[in-house]
Amino acid sequence: MGDPQGIHRDDVARFFRDHVPGGGVDLTFELISGGRSNLTYLVRGGDREWVLRRPPLGHVLPTAHDMAREHRVLSALADSGVPVPRTIALCTDTSVNEQPFYVMEYRPGVVLADAIPPGFAETEAERGRLCEAFVDTLVRLHAIDWKAVGLEGFGHSEGFIERQVRRWSQQWERSKTGELPVIDELIRRLNAALPESPPPTIVHGDYRLGNMAFDPGDPGRVVAVFDWEMATLGDPLTDVGYTLGYWANPGESFGGVLPAVTSAPGFLTRDQLVAEYARRSGLRIEHVAFYQALALYKLAVISEGIYARFMQGKTLGEGFAGVRTTEKIAERALEIARAGGVG
Repeated sequence: MGDPQGIHRDDVARFFRDHVPGGGVDLTFELISGGRSNLTYLVRGGDREWVLRRPPLGHVLPTAHDMAREHRVLSALADSGVPVPRTIALCTDTSVNEQPFYVMEYRPGVVLADAIPPGFAETEAERGRLCEAFVDTLVRLHAIDWKAVGLEGFGHSEGFIERQVRRWSQQWERSKTGELPVIDELIRRLNAALPESPPPTIVHGDYRLGNMAFDPGDPGRVVAVFDWEMATLGDPLTDVGYTLGYWANPGESFGGVLPAVTSAPGFLTRDQLVAEYARRSGLRIEHVAFYQALALYKLAVISEGIYARFMQGKTLGEGFAGVRTTEKIAERALEIARAGGVG
């Protein structure tokens, strides 16, 4: 079996030998997450395991998939109390593997991407503890003094929300495979209802159950938070809204567009999740519909980018059936915006 796409074995092996402790051994590469965001590979050599992250193969948007930024925020958070994999090496020389990449430690655990695996968080009490750990980790992230951990200049927090709406409308223009009036209406409503942001914090940008690993023996302990490619400094409530976009209430399925792991008994409802975050963080959340609609708008644009890469034959990994889910996600965002009086 050959190496997966996106890896130039000989050059990457030389980089490991020169820059990764213990990396001067025969290596194997396995794609463990592909296409939806940056490509993630499990690298094995001798009795060691590492993770390598690089950008997607095609349709890379400006400012997206910046390996040095992702490496920087992970390095800054190494001893912060927010569980993240430790970084080991960064390669910005594109002659090695066509795109920059970085290497970090492997942090295995249970990832709740599409379903709860058998034997994990089987009781309602365990699922409740899992929810508490999920919220607590986000609150801890937002409480970090970003200047103290060396993230001065990591983002521009002034006018953050207005820039988010504008930036993602630009991403839409670059990604779209066809016109969608529902996106135009979302952009209009969001621009008309920009809230005043609380003081800036580190923002993960893609905070959800699918981007974290839990201790297999303890659902109340987060082992690692992954996928920091959209991290910046800005409005912490954008993370809350983004989480809600993936968080189904009991009995909801989200029409098959997004996973509904949290619809199982024992998980907090969206309202309870917001209330728990507000209680633990001390922040008031008055415009939750705006933040949720903004998050789903961003997800719709991301979905379109994935679809565009699929149409180019540039996606790696499973789960790309060539279905354009953009409109369904955008319609859900517009429904929330209308119900919440956004715009």
